[in-house]
Amino acid sequence: GSFMLVNTSGRFAGQKAHLLLPHLKENDTHCIDFHYYVSSKSGSSPGTLNIYVKVNGGPIGNPIWNTSVTATWNRAELAISTFWPNFYQVVFEVVTSGHPGYVAIDEVKVLGHPCTKTPHFLRLQSVEVNAGQFATFQCAANGGTASNDRLWLQVISFFPNALRCGERRVHHSERNVNMKNNRAVCFINIRFYGAFELLHSRCSVVANEPPVPIAPPQLSSVGATYLWIQLNANSINGDGPIIQREVEYRTSSGSWYDIQPVDSTSYKIGHLDPDTEYEISVLLTRPGEGGTGSPGPALKTRTKCADPMRGPRKLEVVEIKSRQITICWEPFGYNVTRCHRYNLTVHYRYQAGGQEQVREEVSWDTESSHPQHTITNLSPYTNVSIKLVLMNPEGRKESQELVVQTDEDVPSAVPLESIQGSTFEEKIFLQWREPAQTYGVITLYEV
Repeated sequence: GSFMLVNTSGRFAGQKAHLLLPHLKENDTHCIDFHYYVSSKSGSSPGTLNIYVKVNGGPIGNPIWNTSVTATWNRAELAISTFWPNFYQVVFEVVTSGHPGYVAIDEVKVLGHPCTKTPHFLRLQSVEVNAGQFATFQCAANGGTASNDRLWLQVISFFPNALRCGERRVHHSERNVNMKNNRAVCFINIRFYGAFELLHSRCSVVANEPPVPIAPPQLSSVGATYLWIQLNANSINGDGPIIQREVEYRTSSGSWYDIQPVDSTSYKIGHLDPDTEYEISVLLTRPGEGGTGSPGPALKTRTKCADPMRGPRKLEVVEIKSRQITICWEPFGYNVTRCHRYNLTVHYRYQAGGQEQVREEVSWDTESSHPQHTITNLSPYTNVSIKLVLMNPEGRKESQELVVQTDEDVPSAVPLESIQGSTFEEKIFLQWREPAQTYGVITLYEV
C-alpha cells in the first residue's frame, strides 16, 4: 500500500522524486498493481512519471513505462518475472517540468501471482550459436492480449561490444542478436504497451568458436602433378565436434586456389602443375551456420619437375659461313619444359681427318623471342649434323637433326716438298700433290 504525492509548484524543471519498492528475489512471477494521477489546473503537464526496473543492483537503464498527463486517476499493472539467483527492484520516478500541479501514486501492491489482465512471458531459454552468427530468442507469453497491443523488445548486455542490441518493435516475440564474442550473458527486457507487460529473464548466449587446426598438414609424397598429405588436424583451437574437413590449396604466387572436401585423414591433391610451389591448409567445420573456421597453418611445398613435353621445333639455318653456322628454332616456354630449371644444348658432329668429331655446346639464348646459336671453329666445306637437346632434372627431349654443309674456303698451300720437275729441251714437266686442306673443289692451279 505504498503512496507518493509530488507537488510540482515552485519546482524548476528537471527535479526528481523517487519511490523504491523492496527487492524481489522469489523465483516466481509478480504483479505490480498501482493507481496514478498526473494533472494541473493550467492544462500543462506538471511532470513525467517514469517507472524503472533495476536488475541485480545494476544501472537504472531506460524507463519501462511512463506518462505525463492523465487528468484522472488510472489503474495499471506491471507483470514481472525473475529467476534465481537474480533479483530486481521497481523504481517510481517523478521528473518535474516547471509547471505547477500534482503527480500522485497510490495503492502500490506487489502481488505474488500473475496479473489478471496482463499476460506474463515465459522464461527465455539459453541458445548456442557459432561466433559471428545470429542468436534467435523465442519469447512466449501466457495470457490474452488485445489486437492493438504493441510488443517491444529491449536487450541489455554485460558485453556492449559483444551484442548488437536495441529497442525495436517485434512481432511474434522474436529478436535476433548478433554475437561477436565467445560468451555473453544478457538480460532481455520485453516491453508490452497497452497492458504494460515487463519481463526480466536471465538467458545465457554461448557463441562457439569455429575450429582451427593448430599445426599445418604433413607431406607424405611428392609427384610432378600430385601431392599426398596427412591432414594432421587432431589438435585444434576453438570448439568441436568436427563434422566436415576440407583441404584448401593455392599457388604461392598468383590468386588461384581450390577447396576440396576430405573424408579421411590423408588426401591426394591431383591435377597440379609441375615444379610449382603450393600452400596447403585444412578447414574444419562444426555444426551450425557459420561453423567453418579459418584455414589452419599452411604447408608450403613444391611439386617435382615433369619430363619435357617435346624437343625444340623448327630447327633452321640463319647463316652459313666457311667456318661457322648460325641456327634458330621456335621459342618455347614452361608448357614445353614442364620445369623452371632446364638447359638447352647444341649437339653437332662432322668428319675431320678421317675421324668423326662430336661436340656439345650450351645455348644461353633460350629466353629470347627469336632464339639462335652460332657454332664456330668448323672446317670449311664439311657436312655438319646438328640437333638440339632440351633437358630438365626429370628427362630430355631432342629436336630433329639438321645436316648443313659449311661454305668453301681458301685452300692450304701445295706442299713444297711434293713439287717435282722433269726437264726437256723445250719444256719443264711439273707435278705435285694436292694441298693438305682443299676446303672445297680446286678449280685452278697457277704456275
